[in-house]
Amino acid sequence: MPVVTILDDIREKLQKQNTLIVNAPPGAGKSTIVPLDLLNLQELNGQKIIMLEPRRLAARTIAERMASLLGEEVGETVGYRIRFENRIGKKTRIEVVTEGILTRMLHADNSLEGVGAVIFDEFHERSIFADVALALCREAQQILRPDLRIVVMSATLNLPQLSEILQAPVVQSQGRQFPVEISYTGENDVRMLPELAAQTVIRAIREQEGDILTFLPGEGEIRKCEKILQDERLPVEIHPLYGMLPKNKQLAAIFQSKQGKRKIILATSIAETSLTIEGVKVVVDCGYARTSRFDPRSGLSRLETVQISKDSADQRAGRAGRLGPGVCYRMWSRATQEQLAEHRTPEIIEADLADLVLDLAQWGITDPNQLSWLSPPPKGAVLQASELLHNLDALEGSKITPLGKELHRLPCHPRIAHMLIMAQKEGNVALATDLAAVLEERDPLGKEAGIDINLRIEALRKQRAENRLSKKLNRIEKVAESYRQIINCKISNEAVNPYETGLLLVYAYPERIACARVGNNAQFQLANGSIAMAGHRDDLAHESWLAVAHLNAREGMGTIFLASPLNPTDLAPLVKTREVINWDSKKGTLNAVSELRIGSIVLQSKPLPNPDPSLLQQAITDAIKKDGEHLLNFSEEVVQWQNRILSLRKWNPEQNWPDVSTAVLLHSNQEWLSPYLQNIRKADDLKKIDLLNVLQYSLETELQTKLNELAPARLNVPSGSAIKLQYQPNGAAPVLAVRLQEVFGLADTPKVNGGKLGVLMHLLSPGFKPVQVTSDLRSFWNNTYFEVKKELKRRYPKHAWPDDPWTEEAVRGVKRRKNDN
Repeated sequence: MPVVTILDDIREKLQKQNTLIVNAPPGAGKSTIVPLDLLNLQELNGQKIIMLEPRRLAARTIAERMASLLGEEVGETVGYRIRFENRIGKKTRIEVVTEGILTRMLHADNSLEGVGAVIFDEFHERSIFADVALALCREAQQILRPDLRIVVMSATLNLPQLSEILQAPVVQSQGRQFPVEISYTGENDVRMLPELAAQTVIRAIREQEGDILTFLPGEGEIRKCEKILQDERLPVEIHPLYGMLPKNKQLAAIFQSKQGKRKIILATSIAETSLTIEGVKVVVDCGYARTSRFDPRSGLSRLETVQISKDSADQRAGRAGRLGPGVCYRMWSRATQEQLAEHRTPEIIEADLADLVLDLAQWGITDPNQLSWLSPPPKGAVLQASELLHNLDALEGSKITPLGKELHRLPCHPRIAHMLIMAQKEGNVALATDLAAVLEERDPLGKEAGIDINLRIEALRKQRAENRLSKKLNRIEKVAESYRQIINCKISNEAVNPYETGLLLVYAYPERIACARVGNNAQFQLANGSIAMAGHRDDLAHESWLAVAHLNAREGMGTIFLASPLNPTDLAPLVKTREVINWDSKKGTLNAVSELRIGSIVLQSKPLPNPDPSLLQQAITDAIKKDGEHLLNFSEEVVQWQNRILSLRKWNPEQNWPDVSTAVLLHSNQEWLSPYLQNIRKADDLKKIDLLNVLQYSLETELQTKLNELAPARLNVPSGSAIKLQYQPNGAAPVLAVRLQEVFGLADTPKVNGGKLGVLMHLLSPGFKPVQVTSDLRSFWNNTYFEVKKELKRRYPKHAWPDDPWTEEAVRGVKRRKNDN
């Protein structure tokens, strides 16, 4: 294996420091050889090595390969742990685990006692689990275990960036990649991938030798393509390869045909890395993959079909060059290739972060910024996740609650976990397991069946009782069965009580309790403040209360896809009394009422007789933060006062001029405006506040004086007029717009900021039209004035336009020519 040539370098660097990046192309042997070699690293002191693999099939296969290299069975020196499968023995020193398993190991033991090294294999896939696990491992390394070695391995990574962030050296292997010829087949249609892939496979069979590995997004496309190829009766074996396939069929796809036949492997991106599929010389790449993305409709993460990135395309093409020169058929054009993203987007950037925030809370971390991230989780997504966990009573004041710890122990989304735990208390766990499975999988009946989620559960139970599950319902039943095993629950095929379903949905989606709006019209007000509607002819359209599971929560009017009716008496524990004091922006008045409500759904409202004055003032302050630019009188004088100070901030950064931009002033209005809000009740009262006077007095006395000295509001000109200066917020030279006749005799451009900055002069005609813009008045008198004078004499013949502007008397009004009577 080519990676053997860098083993000494890896050991040497890990002896000196605790973090290392290993870069090696596909087929170099890094996944199997590096862990085995590190077993003898003295610095590990005989402790275990944990290797993280992003996929279950790869974890199992790599463990088996390493065990065979040692001449052992899996579970001796080398073992693996994946969901629902454990091959670990007392003597095991290398554990290959999938991502969720490592995170749970870290929660069970923050210091990873007994573990000498953690290897992150195929890290370029950048799953959220890998990012979280790496952040937690680095935290443990920095605080508790400086002796813990962390090794990050991949074939395609942004190495300079990763090395800088991790402060770790890079060891690179050249590998033994054979040349791969790339053939672009032209643009395709994502809706016809199975058909187009089958055509390309048939072409490759005709043009090339060797087994063909074909990449398709998921099981659905694989099965369609398989059927098309089988109908062609080709002299080949056809093998699907995806995560949910039984183990024996996965192995049949990986190993060479026992009959010596040519093989066609139809695989998901599971075959991109780590696995060596024997005999492959040709790759057919459809250019798409399934990736997990947050789906606002369900509140859960779902698989979505997306275009792959360049690094993923390179990984796939490389599978054709492991055994010898190969060929890759890319089902897109060269132009599309140039437009592909360089690297795949880390999942943490786009995912629902509820699991992550709960994970960190269990760890004791209340602020994700406390950790060192390769890609920091977006603040908005963190806040959204935190709000959800507070609604589920999993967090209280950013700390995990006892209920939150119960949710964390279940291997599912916190929404589903909360529903399952509450169902145990309610005594309807069997229904909860079926409902959880329906929520997590695709709708088995489709939109034509209406929005009632109970119809889906009834279909599942009916077919399950008759032992004739359809393909879609069979997939749902497998998920339901796994939940029944987790919480030790018996199966039930009894009739469904829809109100029980509705209450269970409330436990998962408390913010999606929906109340029919006045006049109904199939419209519902949701507890989160949004509005959504069902189809007018839907059986649930005229229900008074719904619990919504799936919806399109777009701006304006959303659409409900799955829901269940609710018995309003079940909602009594959720009703809260709330004193609401706010600013009614439509009426322009303060509003003080006592409300009974569920979230944003107001059940009853009555005026609050004696509202707290401090709360009234806080409501006004909040309204000003949001809409103060319109509520307060930001006159031209106020804007110029702001611009004068903002200019001085630019010109004199060493001085302590405050930021008085409108956004900052509105956000901090409580600090400078609160004394003037005592008797405010309506919008007209706010407009009457002398904003300029208030702002001037909010400035320190010393700065008030300096403001007038350095950035005066007006400048005196030779005519005796005091002309307004127009200051800019970006610190550009202020504009002095003055009639030319008023500055006769003024030799030099006036200056501000203690004589450091000249103004920009807009010289105006008697009719106040610009005739010249200059920052050098002396040059204007000497050179340009005489040209301007000709035009002015023509347009304004009754005014005096002297030959010598230096000695002419400046005037405000009209000075007649000397020969005028």
